[in-house]
Amino acid sequence: MTTQFGDLLRHWREARKLSQLDLGLSANVSARHISFLETGRARPSRAMVLNLGGVLDVPRGSRNTMLHAAGFAPSYRTRAMDEAEMGPIASALDWMLERHMPYPAMVLDRRWTIVRTNPMARLMLGHLGLSADANLVEALLDETGLPALIENWQEVAQHLIHRLRAESAHLGGDEWLEEKATKLAGRVDGSANAPGAGSEAVIPTRYRLGDMTLSFFSTMSQFSTAEDIALADWRIEHLFPADEQTRQLLVRLAADAS
Repeated sequence: MTTQFGDLLRHWREARKLSQLDLGLSANVSARHISFLETGRARPSRAMVLNLGGVLDVPRGSRNTMLHAAGFAPSYRTRAMDEAEMGPIASALDWMLERHMPYPAMVLDRRWTIVRTNPMARLMLGHLGLSADANLVEALLDETGLPALIENWQEVAQHLIHRLRAESAHLGGDEWLEEKATKLAGRVDGSANAPGAGSEAVIPTRYRLGDMTLSFFSTMSQFSTAEDIALADWRIEHLFPADEQTRQLLVRLAADAS
């Protein structure tokens, strides 16, 4: 990607499918000024860079890149979880993970690496042959590993491809996510989901563990006002049992472990 501010601004405007007029109206500036910024005929102030980055929903790390290209110091950084400022955040994460027991829950970063888990997630990951800091996309690309344990792999992979590409688009184009989506697409039957598509409210993921099948659907949560670079990209995934058999097994496993 270019390092010129005008080119970066044009890239993000086009990524968000906005005209110069649309962006100007949303940012409360004229379309003419947007044009001048993109061609280099005008230089933005620091406040203007931050304004445009916010309107375009540019990820915090990329907003730093825009600031640097315009000649300004970065505004956003990544904090360690043991910093005093992050104490309430760490407590909130622990609360959400612990309160979700006996169901699995985990925190993922922007590239699907596990950052934090609750005990049931660790137990389940262990049974699936994964570590508590595994990268789930890499695991799902290992054809002899996790995919072999997912009964409805074709359906799950189709949804994963769409998610990876949507996340890449939000990030303005992420080569790593695009590469993984392309690899997955090469291993999936493109017509697998066509018959009966939309016939279920959600598509659960069904894992084979020995002679048992665990069926889950999941929800994702994020910090809506995060300004920390890493925290803004973190997602908390809560897995819920998709059938009574799975629920009863999780309750029993949690009781045995306590």
